[in-house]
Amino acid sequence: MRPGNGTRRRVAVLGSTGSVGQQALDLAERLPERFEIVALAAGSNAALLADQIRRHRPRLAAIADDSRRGELETAAREARCEIACGEAGILSVAGLEDVDVVLAAIVGAAGLKSTWHALRQGRRVALANKESLVMAGGLMREAIATRGGSLVPVDSEHSALHQCLRGERIEEVRRLILTASGGPFRTTPLERLAAVTPEEALRHPTWDMGKKVSIDSATLMNKGLEVIEAHWLFGLPGDRIDVVIHPQSSVHSMVEMTDGSVICQIGVPDMRAPIQYALGFPDRFPGPVSPFDFQQPRSFEFLPVDRRRFPSLDLAYAALRAGGTAPAVLNAANEVAVGAFLDRRLEFPGITRLVSEVLERHETRPVGSLDDVLEGDRAARRRAEEILSMQVRS
Repeated sequence: MRPGNGTRRRVAVLGSTGSVGQQALDLAERLPERFEIVALAAGSNAALLADQIRRHRPRLAAIADDSRRGELETAAREARCEIACGEAGILSVAGLEDVDVVLAAIVGAAGLKSTWHALRQGRRVALANKESLVMAGGLMREAIATRGGSLVPVDSEHSALHQCLRGERIEEVRRLILTASGGPFRTTPLERLAAVTPEEALRHPTWDMGKKVSIDSATLMNKGLEVIEAHWLFGLPGDRIDVVIHPQSSVHSMVEMTDGSVICQIGVPDMRAPIQYALGFPDRFPGPVSPFDFQQPRSFEFLPVDRRRFPSLDLAYAALRAGGTAPAVLNAANEVAVGAFLDRRLEFPGITRLVSEVLERHETRPVGSLDDVLEGDRAARRRAEEILSMQVRS
């Protein structure tokens, strides 16, 4: 069945205990006539998942950490919910029958297999896990073409592009323009960046996001990953996908047409808006997000990206040009680097330096299967940890 015309969507949430997952469940509670939560999947936060089972009473709940199963049993028994564990359990949620839309919100490379599995089962996927397209965009597009699934983006920038392009012909598009807030260090003196702390980096000026995405926003790696994601979502080459700094985070992205017209999408910085759009597509309906108030005095700034401050953006463009396993290596090295920074094993500018060094040492290979992607991912993580270990010894 193709959901639409007011149909209540049956939703499976991959990554239900993360930031996007929790906001999606909040949306479902506020719009019970629109969304029914039928399956949940989480990593290791059993306490929160048990609470979600009680509140939403899904048919199936999965937890990746097998050792936490016992913490779910009471809630599952009360809700008459089946429990599944491990990777197989997560995949069972991704491929559950009688689901209208799968929200793919597992952060990082950990979400790759479940996103791919959902598409191979012909599901509509509301994609919050940009890394799936970054690492294996060609395979995801192939799965859509051969199995009949579809993607609707959840990232605010790609949601904006998706909305701007409704009814437009892609051959009439000159370029896509992604907006970036610039994060918490947009005006910080460059010489002070080596001393910034994880706590400072996590204080995003406009968005409420999880730790990994917040650090990526501070380095602008999130925008680099989004350039690669936009390439696979909309089919334009990297040289027709630009990034500009927009500190107010009100214009979420823009599309420049061949006649010079620019179409933009504006809204308050609340992730529930793009989540609602993706889960409800193609329908629009009232929700909990406040409308944009044009009566309030405000200014919209658009600034070029300072490549000295944000060198990660050039790394992402280079990985997209290289193709093959390079984007997966970019993503893997970045995940290791962000983790090292959060653990205080690496200074903030070292995140980008580590990613750059791993990419320089990587021999890019073509991608013909998911195993090729996963091998590139593993090799990049090993190399990144080796470099980190050498830095500690020195």
